[in-house]
Amino acid sequence: MAGLINNLLILLLVFQNSCLGFKNPLSVFKRYKDTTRSLSSECLGNNRPVTSLGLTDFALDIRMPGVTPKQSDTYLCMSLRLPVDEEAYVVDFRPQASMDTVHHMLLFGCNVPSSTENYWDCDEGICTDKSNILYAWARNAPPTRLPKGVGFKVGGETGSKYFVLQVHYGDVSAFRDKHKDCSGVTLHLTHQRQPLIAGMYLMMSVNTVIPPGEKVVDADIACHYQKYPMHLFAYRVHTHRLGKVVSGYRVRNGQWTLIGRQSPQLPQAFYPVEHLVDINFGDTLAARCVFTGEGRTTETHIGGTASDEMCNFYIMYYMEAKHAVSYMTCTQNINPDMFRNIPQEANIPIPVKSDMIMMTHEHHHEETKKTDDSSSLKQPKREEEEVLDQDFHIEEAVDWPGVNLKLGQVSGLALDPKNNLVIFHRGDHVWDRNSFDSSFVYQQRGLGPIEQNTILVIDPSNAEVLDSTGKNLFYLPHGLSIDKDGNYWVTDVALHQVFKLGVHNKEPLLILGRSLQPGSDKNHFCQPTDVAVDPVTGNIYVSDGYCNSRIAVFSPNGMFIMQWGEETSIGKAKPGQFRIPHSLTLVPEFGQLCVADRENGRIQCFRSETGEFTREIKHKLFGTELFAVSYVPGGLLFAVNGMPYPGDIEPVQGFMLNFSTGEIMDTFIPVRKSFEMPHDIVASEDKTVYIGDAHAKTVWKFTSTEKMEHRSVKKAGIEVQEIKAETVIEAKLKNKPISTESSKKWEKHHMVEQASPGISFVLITTLLIIPIVVLLAIAVFIRWRKTRVYGADADHKLESSSGRILGRLQGKSSGGLNLGNFFASHKSYSRKGFDRLSTEGSDQEKDEDDGTDSEEEYSAPPPPPPPVSSSS
Repeated sequence: MAGLINNLLILLLVFQNSCLGFKNPLSVFKRYKDTTRSLSSECLGNNRPVTSLGLTDFALDIRMPGVTPKQSDTYLCMSLRLPVDEEAYVVDFRPQASMDTVHHMLLFGCNVPSSTENYWDCDEGICTDKSNILYAWARNAPPTRLPKGVGFKVGGETGSKYFVLQVHYGDVSAFRDKHKDCSGVTLHLTHQRQPLIAGMYLMMSVNTVIPPGEKVVDADIACHYQKYPMHLFAYRVHTHRLGKVVSGYRVRNGQWTLIGRQSPQLPQAFYPVEHLVDINFGDTLAARCVFTGEGRTTETHIGGTASDEMCNFYIMYYMEAKHAVSYMTCTQNINPDMFRNIPQEANIPIPVKSDMIMMTHEHHHEETKKTDDSSSLKQPKREEEEVLDQDFHIEEAVDWPGVNLKLGQVSGLALDPKNNLVIFHRGDHVWDRNSFDSSFVYQQRGLGPIEQNTILVIDPSNAEVLDSTGKNLFYLPHGLSIDKDGNYWVTDVALHQVFKLGVHNKEPLLILGRSLQPGSDKNHFCQPTDVAVDPVTGNIYVSDGYCNSRIAVFSPNGMFIMQWGEETSIGKAKPGQFRIPHSLTLVPEFGQLCVADRENGRIQCFRSETGEFTREIKHKLFGTELFAVSYVPGGLLFAVNGMPYPGDIEPVQGFMLNFSTGEIMDTFIPVRKSFEMPHDIVASEDKTVYIGDAHAKTVWKFTSTEKMEHRSVKKAGIEVQEIKAETVIEAKLKNKPISTESSKKWEKHHMVEQASPGISFVLITTLLIIPIVVLLAIAVFIRWRKTRVYGADADHKLESSSGRILGRLQGKSSGGLNLGNFFASHKSYSRKGFDRLSTEGSDQEKDEDDGTDSEEEYSAPPPPPPPVSSSS
């Protein structure tokens, strides 16, 4: 019997050791177990501040506890203690506020808040000890994302124990309905140690005076940097109404390097530094705010009210953990003369379109309403208006069945006038290395045209096929667009042609190009990629293509009008140069045509009437290739990039961009399956996005989730309580309850969300317990059998038997069970899903015979190597 007890103790020890790495994530929130917030009933969101996000991560909701400010320019503060004692790292910030009610927010970290009340007037102070700014928000700014491996350190022996939220309520006219405000920010924290520690550097003018009527007033700030190296990755500007442009620079050996430059009248987000800037000991940090005093009748000073001004330039940086400093400030100008050499761009105001000002729902405070400029600037507010600067997060519609459609290589997507999704695919044809010869002539005509219907009309809600056409017409489909009359416009890279197809016509209504004849004149194309049709003029724009580098324009009846573009020269691509113009989208509000310049990894936009270059949108996150682009009326661009080249780190993902500023507002990837070669993208006005993948032969649907939480607004006679989009949106229509279907849908979503944090722990615990139970049963059975057969000698034999079992569990070394080696040694295991796709072409199918990736679609040849001394 002693042997059995000994074995049970050993098994218990194994179980205990196994469980040490699987600490219940909810246990770290024990102090909040029975604690709920005393939030107002109008703040219908989650009243528990902590949400588990897995074994090591959790979310912390920091909100005002249902406040109603009584006068304009009220600053209110509240505090929340970090729910863990050990150190943690803030790796993401999600604002939960709207400038309809909040002027700006600041989040501080400290150890002793100035008050223990639920909230207090910030005039009483923020913290009694040193406080560090962790986050700042204003003007409906989108979320701030930290680079991978970077976090703000909190807790532990040296980090902040409390978060203090300061909210500035500028114009209290938004509270005429006496509603309660629960604005704030949601933090994503992790216990995983981050190798790089984030910090905030604040440059702030404290003594600037803006004379009334003065056209241009500069506020300059400069400080020497005398610490360990820091690396800048984001910046934010902040002024009030009079600010025109704010710019920040590093000055090293007389050279000015731009950190960031932005209009403070645009959403005051933390924008990514376009090119990472490092700051070393001895460098100078400099910033300039440009103001105007026009329209004011008295002097304007730096201060905290809406009628005062501010000049702030925030810098987010990271440092090596061992040298990290969490917060630094600069409030002086150590060398006024140096600003004689500031780049001229710092003096040029950034124009902000009037519609952009309206989109940000600019409020006119009582102090400024009395002045002449406020009456001239004030514009009517459209209650039903969708605001561009709302925080929308794009995520996959995981219940949409369209991802399982049986398709060929998906090359083109579009939306018809009824908002149905239309898919253009290649059926049983593939683009492979044998498709074309060196002259781009199609080599597989013997296969005949595709016998399946290549154009499918899909119900956007349930993915049912509503209609299909395109049988026996095409060899290698590529681009697709739909005009205002519902006609299909498609390109075929094998035929080198563009087709106009009526919905119910079996024969094409118009054909451009010569069948199977590549060329570059006004009658020929060479592998044309996409087509777009102007809804006003009817003009036809063709991106041509894989072996040409131009945009060709035709009249509605197919007469050649003009073309522009040229092949990319060696070195940096210039405006108007292309390396596979792969996708087109029209921007009717601005009279522009934007092109996904694929191999140059950028978006180029041109005036559609003249072909004049207007702008380039290029981000490091795009990587080497940008495949497709789609514009949504209202100012949003959606785009998708390509798989990274070997050595590149930028992942393949979708992007939501602000068209006016070019800034990335969000990125997104699918949950089901993975992007292999996302080839085309299309988006609707309700921000539903579809992406088609040529290699995965899949179409994903993504939807927008509105993140403005706990905000009470009124739109078109409907009072809306907008709260956490992951939980519920409650709408109170006059005498009209929420639909049962919507309620059930939210309840189902809420149950899934509430269950998900515990699933990992339950699953892991179950998997651990099962083998233990089995071993116990085996031990008991062996004990029983041995007792009967061997009598008193059973204890010894059982001990030997269990020892062999434990020996097998532990393995021959102390390394324990290596799941990686176990799966790698399994006969059917493959790393294929993680292998890099070939990048030399575009969307050719994988070679199934040898398991390797063959070339994709033909790509423009790589840049030629530097010349060498050779007779050739």
